[in-house]
Amino acid sequence: MSKKSIPNSRRNFITVLGQGAAFSTLALPSALRAASPWVSKERKIVEPFKIGIIGAENSHTAGFGKLFNIEKAFPGMEVRYVWGETEAFAKAAMEKGHIPKRVDDPSEMLGKIDGLIVDHRHGKFHLEPAIPFIKAGIPTFIDKPFCYRAAEGKTFLEIARKQGTPVTSYSSIAQSYETFAQKEKLKSMGGINQVVRSGPVELNSEYGGIFFYGAHIVQPLLYLFGDQVEKVQVQQNGKNSSASLVFSDGMLATLVFTTKKYGWQTFVETEEGMVELTADVPEKNPAKNYVDMVEMFKTGKEPRSHESIIHGVAVLEALEKSVASGQWEQVTPYDKI
Repeated sequence: MSKKSIPNSRRNFITVLGQGAAFSTLALPSALRAASPWVSKERKIVEPFKIGIIGAENSHTAGFGKLFNIEKAFPGMEVRYVWGETEAFAKAAMEKGHIPKRVDDPSEMLGKIDGLIVDHRHGKFHLEPAIPFIKAGIPTFIDKPFCYRAAEGKTFLEIARKQGTPVTSYSSIAQSYETFAQKEKLKSMGGINQVVRSGPVELNSEYGGIFFYGAHIVQPLLYLFGDQVEKVQVQQNGKNSSASLVFSDGMLATLVFTTKKYGWQTFVETEEGMVELTADVPEKNPAKNYVDMVEMFKTGKEPRSHESIIHGVAVLEALEKSVASGQWEQVTPYDKI
């Protein structure tokens, strides 16, 4: 089966975003606002809360279907619609996740859903199809990476903020009970000057290089030590690679991009030497990343600041530049993006 094109062109998307404030103030059809329970200031839920997903190439899409439709982890909420990059992708997600309806164009979900999930393998496709939904006031979760370019992401979030639409995005590794427990543990460990973090990254991935898995290795560091990375450098030696991140307070983080085993570890230097940063937290189901997404759907409260989202993208963008240059690359500050 031939692969259908991603809706609209990326060139058109960049042009539209470039219109800035003029675009963000476009009037919304009243019918779209009236179709959603999120019209009310109280954001009261009208059950069933219907979720639509854009993107089905990822296994995540079927996973969302399983979470909401089969396991019923959040009663009263269900994934009702899916759009896939191909019909085959969509049908596979429908079968595995018990998702009842497929649309040929994401816009067909407008006026029919109360929450949106966007989940492509390549972040460059994430923002464009979500624009009509944030304009319609539909709370939106965008899987990692949020986007492929920080400037586009910042403009997108400015539009969402002006529309009053809650939007969030994060790595499930970062938005976890374990990472938040590690952050609490750090408070009793004194000042940290050096960190080593390891995890899988494919610098030549067809899905955006370091953007594909990079959020999982970078975002937890930002959660733990703050959105204060100033410059980065990537080192490569054949299939082996690593990176250095310098924080504004002088802390140095070394990233080791693993190739043999899937998983992430973090080590910090203390008075006793290098110790692994762990957290003994009981396993919870559903996981925090799902709980926080649903909480945003229900209340409109965003679990992560827009500034933090964009800083994470800016770090990945600087790392991408360093892959090409082999040199230190500055991370663009939020107010200069």
